[in-house]
Amino acid sequence: MFRPNGNYSLLQGSYLFSEIERRASSYISANPDKKIIRMGIGDVTEPLVGAVIEAMHKAVDEMGVKATFRGYGPEQGYKFLRDAITKHDYAVRGIEIAADEVFVSDGAKCDVGAIQELFGKETSVAVTDPVYPVYVDTNVMAGRGGEFLKEKGGFSNIIYLPCTQENGFVPELPKQRADVLYLCYPNNPTGTTLTREQLQVFVDWAKETGALILYDSAYEAYISDPEVPHSIFEIEGAKECAIEFRSMSKTAGFTGTRCAYTVVPKALKYKDDLGNEASLHSMWNRRHCTRFNGVSYITQRGAEATYTEEGRRQILSVVRYYMENAAIIQKSLIDAGYTVYGGVNAPYIWLKTPTDSWAFFDELLTTKQIIGTPGAGFGNAGEGYFRMTAFASREDTVSAMARICQRP
Repeated sequence: MFRPNGNYSLLQGSYLFSEIERRASSYISANPDKKIIRMGIGDVTEPLVGAVIEAMHKAVDEMGVKATFRGYGPEQGYKFLRDAITKHDYAVRGIEIAADEVFVSDGAKCDVGAIQELFGKETSVAVTDPVYPVYVDTNVMAGRGGEFLKEKGGFSNIIYLPCTQENGFVPELPKQRADVLYLCYPNNPTGTTLTREQLQVFVDWAKETGALILYDSAYEAYISDPEVPHSIFEIEGAKECAIEFRSMSKTAGFTGTRCAYTVVPKALKYKDDLGNEASLHSMWNRRHCTRFNGVSYITQRGAEATYTEEGRRQILSVVRYYMENAAIIQKSLIDAGYTVYGGVNAPYIWLKTPTDSWAFFDELLTTKQIIGTPGAGFGNAGEGYFRMTAFASREDTVSAMARICQRP
């Protein structure tokens, strides 16, 4: 008889943002007259820029003409977009990435979740704590999590690297064997970053131990500090031990349009669990071709437009808009007496809470009608913190901060 995957029963509660929506919906239903300001989920609010819209309109017109109509495209992405990515995201920073090392997809979240299909059965996984829930949950679904230990606040087979105020939100190297390490910088949820020197330590460790780094750089466009690397491939030796995930969701407002890419260097070669020499590039290509039919031509033309001179100018203007929101949030919270991190090279603000994080969520919702994200939802080390995003409109951002700063 059919038996479902029992690993799903090990997942703890609902997905974090589903639980936030459940609580918010319950409050809204009971208080329909209240104006709710959402600063929790990291969804953008500014529309697609003109250069992208123009390119997509042109692509739509092409799809209506027999001579220029396109059916299935290359699963890995059209050459015009892969070339633009390697030129403008990597070559300009002195990084040599081949176009065929770039795999275009419909979202970094999808790729981050799917990459564990390349892991051997006994792969040990390390994550920073707090952490984007998808890194942990997808490994639990695949059977790598072990038991959930309430006293530990995590899964028995997952290695957690705490990032706290005490260590400056810089994780230590794993003290036990870790085959895969997930890193996200600028960090979600803390909004903190690593310098080149700090990131070099992780690359050197991975090369020494034979580990693989999965580097999520979805927020690199928000970096303003020249000492903070935009890509792990700026670090010497990284192409021999790292895969990088990039997204156009927060960079170009593609949360609803869907386009991202993953860079898998050809130098990534390991012995698989059957003893064979395996190329992760070849494996990912096979997985991509087997499970994915590619991102639409119209979307990829829109993505290509983000790399034109005008498209880049327009997108950076939107990035500045969100970072101005971040500055408003950061200053307002500090003025209100909170200890605050992030918000400088990232669109996330991480603040210390006076109560536990879910209690703070409920209090902020019911007394200020503001929705944020409880730090506990990102892991045990997230307890006592709260994430706010800079992706709301300027009007809502200013209004939310006025509510928070208003004394009872």
